[in-house]
Amino acid sequence: MKPSPPPPHPSRTPHPSPTPRPDRPLRPSPPDLAAARNRTIPDVLPAPEAPLHVLFCGINPSLYSAATGWHFARPGNRFWPALHLSGFTPRRLAPAEQHLLPGYGLGITNLVARATAQAAELDVAELRAGGERLAVLVAEHRPRILAVAGVTAYRTAFAHPHATIGPQPSPPAGSRPSSPVAPQVWVLPNPSGLNASWTTPRLVEAFRELREAVGGQ
Repeated sequence: MKPSPPPPHPSRTPHPSPTPRPDRPLRPSPPDLAAARNRTIPDVLPAPEAPLHVLFCGINPSLYSAATGWHFARPGNRFWPALHLSGFTPRRLAPAEQHLLPGYGLGITNLVARATAQAAELDVAELRAGGERLAVLVAEHRPRILAVAGVTAYRTAFAHPHATIGPQPSPPAGSRPSSPVAPQVWVLPNPSGLNASWTTPRLVEAFRELREAVGGQ
């Protein structure tokens, strides 16, 4: 009889999500969602030196995303439909297919890595620290456009209290305007289904304006 394996180490906060299985869609149970609090999920980024046209930046993972390991995975989130309908992808990708995004020159990250039930649980210090981390990531991967999905979080993270949806006049804090690694910054509406003020057609139009800007560069 084989000896029993040693017990796993206690979880730490924040802690990574389990490796997602694209061939096995996950439907997290309430206990799964509760256990996903403060988990992190990896960024979706191209290989070094591969082109990165747009780096999409969410606010932070939902519990659903952290439980599955997929960005923008919560049912009702409009990110993936808007990405397709605006012309970024030739078909609607499922969250489990996020690994295909680098092939289109796209990537995903978050301002704050840890998962929460609501973005309102994040404080100002976390958002500003996330902005600093994002500036480092941008300098390393050099996207042509950094697209932050959530204007309120953008205003807080980068101390731009009057920012509006669309292209921004200056790069995020920490990026030097004269540096070739500083991208154009674009703010998108939060695609969460809870953001009822932005209907899906309006959201798609905002994504389409960004897509047209990418095509014009």
